[in-house]
Amino acid sequence: MLLATRNAQKLVELRRILASSDISGVQVLGLDDVPPFPEIPETAATFEGNALAKARDAAAATGLATVADDSGLEVDALNGMPGVLSARWAGRHGDDAANLQLVLDQLADVPEDRRGAAFVCAAALAVLPGVDTPGVETVVRGHWRGTLTRAARGRNGFGYDPIFVPDGDRRTSAELEPAEKDALSHRGQALLALLPALRELLSPASSRS
Repeated sequence: MLLATRNAQKLVELRRILASSDISGVQVLGLDDVPPFPEIPETAATFEGNALAKARDAAAATGLATVADDSGLEVDALNGMPGVLSARWAGRHGDDAANLQLVLDQLADVPEDRRGAAFVCAAALAVLPGVDTPGVETVVRGHWRGTLTRAARGRNGFGYDPIFVPDGDRRTSAELEPAEKDALSHRGQALLALLPALRELLSPASSRS
């Protein structure tokens, strides 16, 4: 199975979530493990649209069952932004430090009671149709509420994790242990919601009986 990402930290996280489930015996590859192909830009207006486009694109190029995700931070005081622009909020895709600092700068004068935010993740599964099997497309969503700090804390996460404090906790997402984060996070929720489709895909005999 292919996880359509080049983000090494995200790939580790997604592999860990799948490994902790009851799905076993699956070799999980990332985009750097397969021959390169032209990748479409993330231009959809929603997380779901981007995730499904990436999954379709990679499945068509490789022939592999593909999971893709698109995730980001929605900040209440910024009217839901950066949203789908989270990875390139500061202008260059994947510059985590610049993206995080820009959000902190934009919220510099925002009081504590208005610093609410949510991590959102859409995860998509795409499988090409075969001779005797239909194609598969499934899209699910995870949602993780919290508040934003005024300074980064923690080293266990990436992206906006160091400034996001989940509701009910005092630690940032980057201060949580990996297993804790997997159980709570937007990506963990989305992957959990995707497991039934993955089980059906990986157990075709039982699904037809």
